[in-house]
Amino acid sequence: MTGKILTANRVDDGLVVFLNGRGEWAEALSEAWLGEHDSTIAEFEDIASAAGAGTEVTDVYLFDAERDGDEFVPAHIRERIRALGPTVRMDLGKQAEGIGGAFNALG
Repeated sequence: MTGKILTANRVDDGLVVFLNGRGEWAEALSEAWLGEHDSTIAEFEDIASAAGAGTEVTDVYLFDAERDGDEFVPAHIRERIRALGPTVRMDLGKQAEGIGGAFNALG
């Protein structure tokens, strides 16, 4: 199922985060909330507006993703890279911690 995920960068450390079903910002893409209906996407847009005006996160926006079993796969390479972390050092960031995602950055 294809839908949208709300993402941002956390202000205090710059990490990429994703809105989860509890309305919190999670570091792992697997914890994200996939909006699959117009009403949910409209709610995401409202949350993005409010979050962008706050001080917890910045650069808030929606991106396209697809559900693959229990995992989410971003539709665009930019979001795959953001979800995985550094692409030149597999020993750093979310890839090293095992929370980046169950997909290859290049598709």
